[in-house]
Parts: sequence; structure tokens; C-alpha cells
Amino acid sequence: MPSATNTTAASQSPRFFYGWYIVAVGILVNIAGTFAFSSTLSIFLKPITEELGVTRGAFSLIRTFEIGVAAFIVPMLGSWIDRHGGRGVLVLGVLMEGAGLLLSSLVQSFWQFVVVRCTLVIAGEALLGSLVINVTIAQWFVRKRGRAIGIANLGTGIAKLSIPIAAASLFVLVGWRYTWAIFGIIAPLLVVAPALIFVRRQPEDLGLRPDGDPPTAAIPKLGESTTDDQRKQAENNSDNAVWTRAQALRLPTFWVLVVTFGIASVGIAGLNLHLFSYVTDIGYTPIVAASFMSTIAITQLGSSLVWGMLADKFDIKKVSSVQFLIQAVGLIVLFTSRQIHFTYLGFFLYGTGLAGSFVLRELIWANFFGRNSLGTVRGLSMLFSHLFAASGAPFFGFLHDRTGSYQLSFTIFACALFTSAFLVLLAKRPPSPIARLSANNK
Repeated sequence: MPSATNTTAASQSPRFFYGWYIVAVGILVNIAGTFAFSSTLSIFLKPITEELGVTRGAFSLIRTFEIGVAAFIVPMLGSWIDRHGGRGVLVLGVLMEGAGLLLSSLVQSFWQFVVVRCTLVIAGEALLGSLVINVTIAQWFVRKRGRAIGIANLGTGIAKLSIPIAAASLFVLVGWRYTWAIFGIIAPLLVVAPALIFVRRQPEDLGLRPDGDPPTAAIPKLGESTTDDQRKQAENNSDNAVWTRAQALRLPTFWVLVVTFGIASVGIAGLNLHLFSYVTDIGYTPIVAASFMSTIAITQLGSSLVWGMLADKFDIKKVSSVQFLIQAVGLIVLFTSRQIHFTYLGFFLYGTGLAGSFVLRELIWANFFGRNSLGTVRGLSMLFSHLFAASGAPFFGFLHDRTGSYQLSFTIFACALFTSAFLVLLAKRPPSPIARLSANNK
């Protein structure tokens, strides 16, 4: 029986909900994780391939190996987060990433770079990545989940805005090797202390409720003595549903979402790695190319919260469909025009849609499958998403080596985005396992 002190503490609604501390740590985590992103690696593509003597196609295979490593880790990681939380995972991840970035500055051959990237850097990024922090945030918020994840994703926008310009400037001052080393020092400084101090698994651990709501009566378990009203309450409480991997794999909704975001991730993985090279190939200077990438970052910074708030207010499937359409239109504009103002417009639209994809895909999984086993389900889905994404970077790279341009790969990516805009509308929120069992027993 809980003590009177605990009951009183839990019944009070604090002026400042502790969950927003988790969101603040999420901003820092997303900044630190961006140092290992393929969009950051793309800035290093030309100097590394030129110094280490590899083709872009061969270099692109790094992303396939990296994604394979991440695909192996995330299913196991998801279940761990559900049981133990993400604090220790985040700390270990950022320390591994930082060590890997430091070692990246010392490599003397391409195979050494591949080994460092595909072990320390990417394993660290998987532990530090969106799965851990977004699942943690989803535990703390339900009604305000969209804006909470949207705010946390501002960190990605901040990093993508600053990293290209910082990297281009550091290249001139200290070269690409010392740039990696500097990034490797900054990342742990951002995350280790805040994660250890503030991150907790779920609000119930502190006697709180999601969104800072006052405590409510427990949802009853279904049994012979359960009234119809209690049964309906339990069946509708899908945010507290518990899913196993086997149950998720049998759901059509699971596969619709996997394919929807999977085919889009093929293009995102390829474009992120090759975008910087594309804009320099068509005649822009590295500084202008960095400004294009910063345009994407500005739109992510400016629209992540907007997408989250829209998802909280409107049908998330329709909002996600619009996001894919905006992203596709932006991509078409940026690769069909050589006029700089239209190129900036294309990057602006593409970045706006991309910001939505980072926020909305996490919200759809959380809203459809609930809090209690989100890590398990999301980790399983990311296994398949990574398998899709693994083909993206080499597809863009080898197609460029064969055709001499990125035109065909960009066109295929645009078609994939239009397809995703349609598929996401077909997804249906699955009934909770309790409701499915109840229906089968009737």
C-alpha cells in the first residue's frame, strides 16, 4: 500500500512537468547523434575519397555496412529500453561514438576507416539514436507527445544547421582529420552529464503520470466479473497495450508502416550521403553547398515543432501524407532547376518534409502501439527499415558511377515518396491485444 506521502506527491500537479527535462536532454542527444549521421559523413566524402583513393560507389558501401550493424542492434535494444530505460544506453552510446570519431581522425587506409565507422561510431549512434530517446519521450507524454518529440527534434535541426558550416570552416583551418577529432570531443560533453542526472524510464517511477496529469484509477483487467463499461474502458486504453514481437508481426498495420517508411528511407539514406557532392558536382562551391544543407537544417529547426503540433491536433495519417508530398515536390524542384533561387526553394521544401518524417514516423508508431512495449515494436520495425535503407547509399553511388549523374536516382526517390504518401493512408490503428482477445471470445 503506498504511503500517504507518496499519494499526496502523486496527486499534486507540479507547475513544471519533469518530462520536459527529458525533452531537453533529447535536444542534446539529437545534436550529438548528428555527428555520426550520413548527412555529416557526406561533407567528408570528397576529401576522404580523394586522400584514401576510393570511388564514391565503394565509399557508399560504408552506409550499407553501418545500417547492417544498426539493424542487428535495434531489435535487442528496444526490449531493453522497455524494461530498463534509456539512461545507461545513451551514456554508453555517446562514449562509443566519441571514441570512434576520434579514431576516425587517425586512419591511414580506407579499410581502417570502415572498421572504425562500422564498430564504434555506428554502434554508438544506434545506442544514441532516435529509438532510445523517442521511446523514452513517448513514455512521458501521450496528449502532448507530438509537440514533445517535435521539440526534441529541434536538436537535429540545430546540428544540421551548424555542422556543415562548421565542418567547411574547420576543413580550411585544421583539415578533415582534426575536424573528426573535435566532433569526437564535443559529443560526450553534450550528453553524458545531462543523461545521468535527468533521464528516467517513465513518469510512474517518480509517482507521476504522462503529460503531468493527475493520477487516475487503474484500468481493470478483463475477467468474468468485469462489467461492460470496464471492459470497454480496458479495450480502448490502447496506449497501455502490451505487444509481443509475434503479435506485431501478424498485424497488417505493422507491415504497411514498415513499407511506407522503408521505401522512403532508401532515398533518404542515399540522398543524405550524396547531397553535398551533388551540389558541388553541378558547379556550386563547397561553402554554397554547405548553405544548401543548412537550408534543410533551418527548415527542420523551424518546422519540427509545427509538425508535432499538427499531429496532436489532426489525423496523423493525413498529416504524414502531406509531409511526404511536400518532400517529393521539393526534391523535384531542387534537381530539375539550375537557378540558385529555385534550388534554395527545393531544399526548403524538401527539408520541411524531411523534418516531418523524423517526427511523424515516431508518433505513428507510438500512437498505434502505445507506451508499454513501444521499444520492442519500434526496434523490430527499425530492423526492416534499416534493411531498406541499407541499399540507399550504394544505389545512389553506383548509379552515379554508371551514369555520371544523380538524376535517375533522384527521380526514383521522388516516386518512392509519392508512393509513401499513398500507403500511409492505408494504415489502421490496430485494436489492443486485450480487445482482440475479447473479440475472439465473443
